[in-house]
Amino acid sequence: MTQIDYYFATLSPYTYLAGMRLEEVAAKHGATINYKPLDIVALFGRTGGTPPKDRHISRIEYRAQELQRQSKQLGMEFNLQPAHWPTNAAPSSYAIIAAIKDGSGDVGKLAHSFVRACWAEEKDIAQDDVIRDCLTKAGFNPGLADSGLLVGAETYAANLEEAVDRGVFGAPFYITEDDQRFWGQDRLDDLDRHLSELKG
Repeated sequence: MTQIDYYFATLSPYTYLAGMRLEEVAAKHGATINYKPLDIVALFGRTGGTPPKDRHISRIEYRAQELQRQSKQLGMEFNLQPAHWPTNAAPSSYAIIAAIKDGSGDVGKLAHSFVRACWAEEKDIAQDDVIRDCLTKAGFNPGLADSGLLVGAETYAANLEEAVDRGVFGAPFYITEDDQRFWGQDRLDDLDRHLSELKG
């Protein structure tokens, strides 16, 4: 079965704008998604990027316009200045890692529920009640919010190291088994075409 390694950040607006389209592409091609949440700010620092707040004003203004254009085009609710951003992405990422190990619910839905909570619902995804609510809605036991924290921390750090080693520099980022790399939610159509070509 085809594998897609999916590097993403629960604080990334572009991860939010990806919606559930990766899951649709994977289902179309019978592919498995390996979800790998990571620390996007640390990734920027390791790969020559700059956190949004530290960018030149021209880049900040363009990003603001582009995010609003893309959300409108996709028909997705979007708040350019959410009340709880930035916040600590680690707790939500640990919950996703625990959910992957648990396997009882829908990991894709869980990942999207966190970014939606941040960018459309004005919720702080570092808060325990928000994490538990997202877990429940995605079919997981909310108690996963309190489990496997050490493993979560280790995996979260390992995902970052792996991402750097594999050429990842932003989120969302998709890598296929043949090492084709796709950066950004606006490259999902390219990923779809590539997977079609692989099937030949």
